[in-house]
Formats: sequence, structure tokens, C-alpha cells
Amino acid sequence: MQSFSNRVALITGSTSGIGASIAKRLAREGMSIAIHSKSSVKAGAVLVEELGNASYFQADLTNERETRQLIHSAIEQHGRLDVIVNNAGISEVIPHTALKQATSEIWEKLYKVNVIAPWILIAEAESALRQSATEGHPSCIVNISSHAGVRPKGASIPYSVSKAALNHLTRLLAVTLAPAIRVNAIAPGLVETPMTEQWDAAREIWQNHAPMRRAAKPEEIADIVAMLVASDYITGEVIVADGGLNLT
Repeated sequence: MQSFSNRVALITGSTSGIGASIAKRLAREGMSIAIHSKSSVKAGAVLVEELGNASYFQADLTNERETRQLIHSAIEQHGRLDVIVNNAGISEVIPHTALKQATSEIWEKLYKVNVIAPWILIAEAESALRQSATEGHPSCIVNISSHAGVRPKGASIPYSVSKAALNHLTRLLAVTLAPAIRVNAIAPGLVETPMTEQWDAAREIWQNHAPMRRAAKPEEIADIVAMLVASDYITGEVIVADGGLNLT
């Protein structure tokens, strides 16, 4: 298990919800944090002030130039990059039976953010991540996926397929980038965030069918991220964190 101090983590989509909890968790361990969002600049500034050794960067992950620049800006600000947490993601609610509603435009939009943007960020950061790795202490990538990428469920088929693609990308990169860079994914189920406040039907499913009888707290997902970052050995894993719902 390696020290978090003097290390830098870039966390996409990190001004609220799971991403903000991850930023706070890693910052408590002494890590410098590069915070990112597409538009919530004020929330980013507030979080930077709260965390102290942090910075905020705005970038639209559907824009390849801005996505690549995000890596360079974080490295320029902090001097190195040790960890990437690909937390930013988008969804689209479409009944699985409504095939024609899942247009090619929706597929492209979801893939741009959920699959292609993580790929671009990782490819752009590979050199810096390799430079930060030392003997026995690899750099680390954590992709925030979804249990919908593991089970035939989810807000829509395009969303679920994009997360399944992210899971397989995780495994492929774990093989390709080892041993200098470890790559893992976390696949949460329902998580209590501002975005899910009105998801009453989903909450009922978790309360009635998940062995843990509740949704996850963002801090619980952040704890798993911290565990993966601290490890020097785990790679290629997709950790399902849905309170056991996948068992039912």
C-alpha cells in the first residue's frame, strides 16, 4: 500500500455527487486534486477552497480538443499526474422496448462521454502516468461504470451498452498498460446523489430487493476508489457495488 502524499489525481465530473465525494476522500489522504466539470464553475471554486491543495478545470468531454487539454492543464498546474478517475458520465432514459427511440444521435452522445472521453484522457495521460510510476508502485486509473454494464438492466440500452464497453475497455487497458499503470472499474448501482433524488421507483427496488436494503452513499463509492488507488497490485477488476442487488 503506497502513500497518497505528493500524488496528484484528476477526477472528472467532480463538483458534486460521487465525484465530489471521491475528491474529498483522496484529499483527506493528502493527495492533490484536479477537479473538473463541464459547466459548474462556481461549485468547482467552492470545492477548491474547501480542499486546499486543489485546482479546477472546465472542459466539455464531447469536445476532443478540450478533453486532451484537460490532461495538459492538470499536469501544468500540479507538475505530475498519478491517478485518473473517469467519473463523468451521462445517461438517457429510454424504455428498453422502445428501440426506435434510441436514435443514432443518442448512441453517439453517450459513447462520446462514457467511452471515448475516458479513452482520450487515458491515451493523453499515458506518458505522465508512466513517469509517475516507480518500481513496485504503479500509477492508477479508476473508471466509474455502472451495474447496468454488468446486468441486462439500466436507464436505456444505449447507456447500459456504453458502460459494458467501459468495463471491457478497463480490462483491455489493464493488460496493455501493466505493470506501470493499473486500471480498474467500479460499477455502482443506485447511489444517493442530487441526480437520483426523484428516482422513487429505483429506490423502492433497492429497499425491497437488495440484500443491504438501501442505495449506496457517495462516500461508500469513494472508499472503494481510495482502496483501489492505495493498492499496488489490483488491476483489471470491475467491482460491482450495488448492495448485492445483482445476487437477486
